[in-house]
Amino acid sequence: MPRVRPMRTEAIVLRQRPLGDADRICVLFAPLHGRIEAVAKGVRKPLSKVSGHVAPLSRGTFGIAPGRSLDIITEAQTLDAWPSLHDDINRMTEALAIAELVDRSTDLDIAARPLYRLLHQSLDALASTPSPASIRWWFTLRFLDQQGYRPELEACVRCRAVLEPDGNGFAATEGGVVCPRCRSGGLGQPLSAPAFRLLRYMRRSSCEATAQVNVDAATAAEIERHLRLSVEQALDTRLRSRDFADDLARAETLGKRATNAASSGNGQREDQHRATV
Repeated sequence: MPRVRPMRTEAIVLRQRPLGDADRICVLFAPLHGRIEAVAKGVRKPLSKVSGHVAPLSRGTFGIAPGRSLDIITEAQTLDAWPSLHDDINRMTEALAIAELVDRSTDLDIAARPLYRLLHQSLDALASTPSPASIRWWFTLRFLDQQGYRPELEACVRCRAVLEPDGNGFAATEGGVVCPRCRSGGLGQPLSAPAFRLLRYMRRSSCEATAQVNVDAATAAEIERHLRLSVEQALDTRLRSRDFADDLARAETLGKRATNAASSGNGQREDQHRATV
């Protein structure tokens, strides 16, 4: 139903897209109204008074009025700009992934207080944490819980046996962890004991406590794989932000290899020069 009267709301800006030469459509997420799509008129002009207050990954208060086909942002005031999310590529990548989950899973004008609180808390934590990926994992587990796709981590999803740490598998299509006996039939992917313990720890712990855990590369890759499959199973779609993160990781790896190769080449040339002298 189209909006019939103006309103004022707190909201987090999830993303933007261009509209014409001067405007942008802003996708907002508000506690009482869920996802809102509204036009920020003239925001792409140099002298726009609104442009600095509708940046993606920021929180503010917005005046919104009904338009012919889309709502219109009539005023905006920033509450949290979270500059560290924009200044650090790793934090920004994780924040965009969280914003995409909210964007893909919510409907227009449907109240979503619990998810809004979770999003706000997670972006606050991301802005200061030294471990941004762990905050996204923590958010994802709670997001799945709220959306009705809570992964089973206590008992085997097939036979309901109580789970021990070793020998399990993770079956996203089944909704969680399978025991070694059920896993022997080829169900799910291997779930290591460290990854299993970390998933259960994140479920019962705060985001601040989760950010303090040291996670090795192998366990991190495993957590990524299992949570991604769970989210894509729940939403029935592939996430664009994770493709971007994968591309970024590959670029960083190639950059490190090039730097190491250059350093090695310089060292060899210096050795040759010393031998000649």
